[in-house]
Amino acid sequence: MSGYTADEKLRFQQITKLRRQWLKDQELSPREPVLPAKPGSVIDRFWTRFLEPKSLWRLYTHKAYRGGVFALKRVLIPAWLVHYYVKYHVAAKPYGIVELKPKLFPGDTILETGEVVPDLPESHGHH
Repeated sequence: MSGYTADEKLRFQQITKLRRQWLKDQELSPREPVLPAKPGSVIDRFWTRFLEPKSLWRLYTHKAYRGGVFALKRVLIPAWLVHYYVKYHVAAKPYGIVELKPKLFPGDTILETGEVVPDLPESHGHH
């Protein structure tokens, strides 16, 4: 026996026809792609417009974010570090940084005000 049988030829034609139809179906018609319907609610419309690239609100929000990051990284954190270092490690004022308060006794002079600490009152009680 040589060649294809009638059933084999029919099957080959059907497969060829299906492949051609599948390739044809992959082509887009002028109506495609079908776009989704417009958002209905006010909130959906707001977010759709807000998230568009190059929208005004998006640009201002990005500028505010970048300004905040700049202020935090370049101003606030370094200022806090400098303040901490100066307050706890460099300050030269007497008693500016008090690690241990000096003991005051009656008759001592207070350095900041120049006052003399008065004597303790006499107590006539037992304890």
